[in-house]
Amino acid sequence: MKICLLSDSHDNIPLLCAAAAAAKQRGAQAILHCGDIVAPSTLKKLTAYDLPVHAIHGNNTGDLYALSKVSHTPESLIRYYGQDATITLAGRHIFLVHYPHYAQAMAVTGKYDLVCCGHTHKVSIEQITNIKGTQTLLCNPGSVGGVGGPATYMLGDLETMAFETHTITIAD
Repeated sequence: MKICLLSDSHDNIPLLCAAAAAAKQRGAQAILHCGDIVAPSTLKKLTAYDLPVHAIHGNNTGDLYALSKVSHTPESLIRYYGQDATITLAGRHIFLVHYPHYAQAMAVTGKYDLVCCGHTHKVSIEQITNIKGTQTLLCNPGSVGGVGGPATYMLGDLETMAFETHTITIAD
């Protein structure tokens, strides 16, 4: 199963939508957003891609009640969890959180195959040796909103645990 990792969209809807469209075209079957979506209207834009969306909030939260409400309609593919989330996709245990220090601590527990975070607006992929003596993959997809640098997202394969970074540009 291929997944699209996003973070820090900061209401940049054109870049967010461009990343979701590109990831879907490359075979993504789900979107994981690591926070700083901001407005509920931004989150709703992801419904156009007909992919399950797993999202958390960050430190730029906007209207938390309305963000949560988006995921509570029966037909919604969006799941909005709050501060963090534990999900299982394709047999992989995944933890989503906005803050890197929190993500690193969760990676060390050995309970997860993949831990994803955001906040720094900087792309990183690293293997963390956990307390079980195995490896946990820790990914930060950077800022899909292009805050402080290029707009980026990650595409990952949960079968092989291979992740790659992609840059998004929009023609003016």
